[in-house]
Amino acid sequence: MDPEFWNDQERAKKILKIIKTNQNWVKQYLVLETAIDEVEVLQDFLKEGEGTPEEVERQYKHTVKLADDLEFRSTLNQPEDELSAILEINAGAGGTESNDWAEMLLRMYTMWSEKSGHKWKGLNRVDGDVAGIKSATIEINGDYAYGLLKGENGVHRLVRISPFNAQGKRQTSFASVFVHPMVDDTIEIEVNPADLEWDTFRASGAGGQHVNKTESAVRVRHLPSGIVAECQEERSQHLNREKAITMLKSRLYEKELAKQHAERDKVEAGKTKIEWGAQIRSYVLDDRRVKDHRSNHQTSQTDSVLDGGIDDFLKAFLMINKN
Repeated sequence: MDPEFWNDQERAKKILKIIKTNQNWVKQYLVLETAIDEVEVLQDFLKEGEGTPEEVERQYKHTVKLADDLEFRSTLNQPEDELSAILEINAGAGGTESNDWAEMLLRMYTMWSEKSGHKWKGLNRVDGDVAGIKSATIEINGDYAYGLLKGENGVHRLVRISPFNAQGKRQTSFASVFVHPMVDDTIEIEVNPADLEWDTFRASGAGGQHVNKTESAVRVRHLPSGIVAECQEERSQHLNREKAITMLKSRLYEKELAKQHAERDKVEAGKTKIEWGAQIRSYVLDDRRVKDHRSNHQTSQTDSVLDGGIDDFLKAFLMINKN
């Protein structure tokens, strides 16, 4: 109500974002509270000879589901959890087979984004020599994208009968996934321009004559940390530079978070933690089994998982790592 409130637009946007987050939590609490009240009312009706046990059971199950979901959401309680995410996929050693697996993972995460109401956008892609991708980076926008996906960091292992092997042998492939919180205007990261080294190059992949004739792709190296970010998805070099800076700041922010969490991780050493480079999940297609090695959650619905149905895995990881 302050008439001076909108004079500082950046400050106003930050405050409105905090208000929106708090309103969302209150709304979820009130929905659960109402559901609990309805169970009690139906139970009272049943005692008076009205209604049916089936109605009570149905409302009870609905309420338990709401409570479980709210408990799950309450694990997303770190400031960075609310942010959008930058997700990177890199094929492991193994040539075409690993490149194909990396592209399967890329499809899985983009389909998850669409099904969960998040929006995704490609930032960088390096195609494999025969099939699949050597690496890819995408931006996933939406509330709590990073918080939901942060447990995907690590090595993902695929076991299947290889479609690229004439003898039909069983093949094991690896790909690594890295998830970074994407900084926004509520996160202040100072980057000295003197610490940056820029390169420009021609983008690869589909894109017609523009891709072949202009050096619109950019690569930036942060000299103090050695962190490198590159973007080639936009048509203009200017837009690619802006996105590369955002990617760089996101990785610097995550590096700082890792330092801040180091002491907490020592205290909670008994809990399962994300370990960069660790094998976190196996997708065994011929046995129809996907298993997470940290939470021990597993399913036989391999097709559903590869079509983006990973919510149960995300939830299982967050529940065993809740603060």
